[in-house]
Amino acid sequence: MSKKKTASNSDMPESFTSRLGIIFSFFAVFALALCVRLSYLQISQHDILSAQSEKQYQLTVKIDYGRGQILDRNGTPLATNLETESIYASPQIIFDKEKTAQALSKSLGLDLASLRKKISSKKQFVWIKRKCTFAEAENVRQLGLAGINFVMEHKRFYPKRELASSVIGFVGMDNQGLSGVELRHHSYLKGFTQLKIMEKDARGRSVSSFDSANANKGSRDVRLTIDEVIQFTTELHLREQVEKFHAKSGFAVVMDPYSGEILALANIPGFNPNQYMSYKPSTWTNHVVSSSYEPGSIFKPIVASAILDKGMIQPEETFFCENGSFKFGRTYIREAANHRFGDLSLKEIIAKSSNIGSVKVAQKLGEENFYDYIKRFGFGEKTGVDLPGESGGQLKSLEEWSQRSIASISFGQEIGVTPLQMVSALSAIANGGRLMQPKIAQAIMKDGKEIKVFPSRAIKRAISPKASKKMTDILKSAVKDGTGKNAILEGYDVAGKTGTAQKMDPETKSYSETGYIASFIGFVPAESPRLAILVMIDEPKEKHWGGTVAAPVFHKIAKQVLRYLNVPSSKEQVFILDRA
Repeated sequence: MSKKKTASNSDMPESFTSRLGIIFSFFAVFALALCVRLSYLQISQHDILSAQSEKQYQLTVKIDYGRGQILDRNGTPLATNLETESIYASPQIIFDKEKTAQALSKSLGLDLASLRKKISSKKQFVWIKRKCTFAEAENVRQLGLAGINFVMEHKRFYPKRELASSVIGFVGMDNQGLSGVELRHHSYLKGFTQLKIMEKDARGRSVSSFDSANANKGSRDVRLTIDEVIQFTTELHLREQVEKFHAKSGFAVVMDPYSGEILALANIPGFNPNQYMSYKPSTWTNHVVSSSYEPGSIFKPIVASAILDKGMIQPEETFFCENGSFKFGRTYIREAANHRFGDLSLKEIIAKSSNIGSVKVAQKLGEENFYDYIKRFGFGEKTGVDLPGESGGQLKSLEEWSQRSIASISFGQEIGVTPLQMVSALSAIANGGRLMQPKIAQAIMKDGKEIKVFPSRAIKRAISPKASKKMTDILKSAVKDGTGKNAILEGYDVAGKTGTAQKMDPETKSYSETGYIASFIGFVPAESPRLAILVMIDEPKEKHWGGTVAAPVFHKIAKQVLRYLNVPSSKEQVFILDRA
C-alpha cells in the first residue's frame, strides 16, 4: 500500500506568495503615507491650522489706550481720559440679522440701512458704535443679542469744556490728535496700543478676554504755559465784550514778555471739544495764530521804535501834521475822525494816534530801514510757536512796495499780521528789545516728573534797551494822556496803544465804512512788565473805536490777573518800604 505525501509551505504556489507580498507592501505604503501626512499636518502646517482654529474661537482687535494728559502750568488737567464701552458684532453668527439690526437701531438711534449692511458683512468683526454712553451700552446689553459684544476703550475727555479749546484741540475716534496741542504734541501724548483678544464660544459670544499689550507703551503728559485761572479770566471778559457789542468774534493773548510763555490765548466764539462735531469747522480755527489782519494804529509803535533805535530823532522832536490832510503822491492821507493836528512831537503822534504824523516818521526813516525793522520785529514770518496751522502774515518784499506802501504800512494798512505776531512784537518793546519765541508747552511729564523742558528762546534783537525805554515812556503817555485812557489801572503804570482798523470789503475791494477791528495792545507794570496783553474785537456794532471797545477788556483782564499773580501796586510797594 502506497503512502500519501503532506504538502509543505515550500510547496505553495508562487502566485499566492506574490499576492501576499503585494498586500503587505500596500499596507506598508499606506502606513508610510499616513505618517508623512500626519507629520506634514503636525509640523509643516501646524501654524496655519492653529491660526484657522483660533480664528473660529478668537477675535483680535487693536485698541489705543492711555493717551497722555494735557495739564495747565499748575498741573490742572485740561484733557484726560475716561473708560467707556464700545459695541461690536460678529456678523457670521448673527442668524436673525433683520431683528438684530432693528433692535440696535432703536436702542442706539443709528441708521437702520447702515446697520443691516454691517451685520450682513462677511467679516468676523465690525464696530457697531464706538465709545458709547453708559445708558447706550446698558440698553444694548439688556437685549441679549447673539453676536453682539462689548469692549472697554478710552475716551478723550475735556473737563473744562470750552476753556482754551482752540489751544488744546481734539482727537479722533482712534485717539489721533486732529488739532491744537493734541495734534502738535501727538508724539508725546499718543499712548500705547493693545491687542485685545476676545475668546468666543460656538455662537460667537464673548466668554473671556485678556490683553496682550505691545511694547509701544509710554504715553507722556504735556504741561502747558497756559494758566487755567488767567485763561478763564481772559475768556470771561472777552466774551462779555463780544456779546455787548454784538461783534463777529474776539481774540485775546496774555504773554509773559520776558519768557514768551503764553499765559492765556482766547478765541470767541469757542467750541466744546467733547462734542466738536456739533460745531462748524470754522469754529475750530485758532485765529490768534492762523489768521492775519491789518493791524491799524497798534502798528504805529513799530515805526516809532525803529526811528528811535536808529537815533534819527528824539521823543520830543516835532513834525508838522498838515492840519488833517496830507497829499502823498496822488492820494490824500487824512486823520481818523477828521482830527486836525498841527505840530506834534513823536510822543504826541503816538498818544493822539496821528496817521499823518506816522507817515512823516516813516518818510524820515526811509523804506529800507523801515522794512528792516518790520522784519526785526518778526513780521512776515512765522513766530515758531508750537501750535499747528501758524500763518506768517502778509508782508510784501521791498521790491513789491508801491509809492504809497511806506505811508500805508506806517499806520497799519497794506500789511497782514497775526495777533500772536503783534503781541510778540510788543513784548520785545516791553522786555528791553529782545524778540522772544512764543511757546505754549512748558514741559513733558512722566509719572509726575519733568523729562523734557522747553526753554525760553530769544529769536533776535529788535531794538536796543535804550530805544525800548524811550518807547515805553511814549506808550505810557498814550494811555495816560492819549486814546488809551480806558486802560488806566489804579496803582500800576500801563504802556499801550489803541487801534481801529478798517476792514477790506471783499465785494467792493475797498475799505468798509462799517466793518472795523477794535484793538488795544499794552504791557503792565510798564517799568517791570509781567504781562503783555492784546485784545481784538472783530466787527463790533454801534461803537468801533479801540479805546472804547477793546481797552476796557485789557483793563479788566490786567486788574484781575495782577492780583492773582500777587504783583504789588505802587501803593502796596510804598507800604512795604515804609514798614521796612
